[in-house]
Amino acid sequence: MPVEILCEHEHWTGLPLQALAETAATATFERLGLDPAVWEISLLAAGDTRIASLNADFRGKPAPTNVLSWPSEERGVVIAGETPVAPDPADPELGDIALAWETIEREARDMGKPMEDHVMHLIVHGLLHLLGYDHERDADATLMEGLESEILGNLGLPDPYGT
Repeated sequence: MPVEILCEHEHWTGLPLQALAETAATATFERLGLDPAVWEISLLAAGDTRIASLNADFRGKPAPTNVLSWPSEERGVVIAGETPVAPDPADPELGDIALAWETIEREARDMGKPMEDHVMHLIVHGLLHLLGYDHERDADATLMEGLESEILGNLGLPDPYGT
């Protein structure tokens, strides 16, 4: 499973980001019954300034956020709470995920979590977005958060939602 990483912020070099991304992605694909070897994602390891710019450009919100995602195609569902249709293996490129160092570091510190654990959570979260999961509606959020909790639990990490 190719995870292509573009590192734009020097602090990311202190983490084993490639290993974290591959572990999080493999666990996510396996939980969803998808062969991890088939799929491709791109990951931008940036800082708050870059993420704020991207957030302004793509979401109209000129502030940093922890993770952004851009699916290669729309995979969302019409009916709240439904599981998105699996992507077509003939088109293995799923999209792009961007992470903001300062925001993620601050969140991890505030929650008393290891940085690596929080990064893994956000990669799982971003990847689920690429696969059509969302949290805008309550039923969709319940489904997505449940999957995140299960995937992270399978990796031996605590439930990020405390349920």
